[in-house]
Amino acid sequence: MNLEKLATETRNQQTMHLDELSVTEMMQVMNQEDQTVAAKVAAEIPQITKVVEAIIKSFNQEGRLIYMGAGTSGRLGVLDAAECVPTFSVDPSMVQGLIAGGMKAMTVAVEGAEDSKELGETDLKAIELTDKDIVVGIAASGRTPYVIGGLEYAKKVGAATATIACNKNAEISQYAALPIEVEVGPEILTGSTRLKSGTAQKLVLNMLSTGSMIGIGKVYQNLMVDVKPSNKKLEERSKRIIMEATDCSYEEASKAFEQAEQQVKLAIVMILTHSSKEDAAKKLTEAKGFIRKTI
Repeated sequence: MNLEKLATETRNQQTMHLDELSVTEMMQVMNQEDQTVAAKVAAEIPQITKVVEAIIKSFNQEGRLIYMGAGTSGRLGVLDAAECVPTFSVDPSMVQGLIAGGMKAMTVAVEGAEDSKELGETDLKAIELTDKDIVVGIAASGRTPYVIGGLEYAKKVGAATATIACNKNAEISQYAALPIEVEVGPEILTGSTRLKSGTAQKLVLNMLSTGSMIGIGKVYQNLMVDVKPSNKKLEERSKRIIMEATDCSYEEASKAFEQAEQQVKLAIVMILTHSSKEDAAKKLTEAKGFIRKTI
């Protein structure tokens, strides 16, 4: 597909005089354009739902979620993967972000990396991709060779495949069982897909990771009960979560938190079911990690 035919590469008629606007006018037009993104994502909810269900299936069979992308798309995948560790206390290997050119590409562009289909395959081989995993290729343009190479290899291995593109009829969609296409239209700055396209991708990634974690019991009510209390702030948040979930006092929450060896979910089940640490752990195991199924 030629670049000039991609919606992400066309010129935005609303911003043809961008360089003549005042700073306030610039901010207003940017904000107006951004407000259209959520509606475009909403139109893709049926397909996003299917991808979340596929991720949950992978997790339930001890598979992994692997994001792949180049440039902004790759960085957003790495960011979403990294945030899953403190938010849901998952092992860093469970959700991974691969970026063309490796981690140095997070801050400095690596010339030619995104143009290599072979590199996409090599990176998946390096993490020993299996048929239990799911690969989500991310490309605003929808045509990145690095992503296509990865998807081709994933299909060969038997892994589930999905994509996030910001153009309709995207090339990468042909290589995935579950393509998501959020066409946000021309950027205010022509071709700068870190703007509306990046925002759309971030919104979708939020839905994929959060939805799938809820689907495997990492949330109770609307509380992040598997938060990893890796600093003082998160220790205090953990205690507040225990208080909110059980309607107990700060003192009781603190005591249960320590007895549960700082495992928020375990502390909540101990309080709600009046159980010892050992019995609560057994209940959680039998409920496959879902607090609601223990009470």
